[in-house]
Amino acid sequence: MESIVVALIGGGVTLLGVLIANSRSQAVTDTKLEELTREVRAHNHFAQRVPVLEEQMKVVNHRLQVLEEKTA
Repeated sequence: MESIVVALIGGGVTLLGVLIANSRSQAVTDTKLEELTREVRAHNHFAQRVPVLEEQMKVVNHRLQVLEEKTA
């Protein structure tokens, strides 16, 4: 009978330890996921702006070419 009680107490303590460790691990995972989500959003913002900048550069280059032709 004693060994059964000891086994149950040991199992309960082990289960409690596993639950606590799992909860802490989940908190770390959630924090990392939030950080990655923020980084992806920042990257997407730049990815949306690059085509706009490329188009603006084409316009600037064309204007520069026209000015160079006029002064040559």
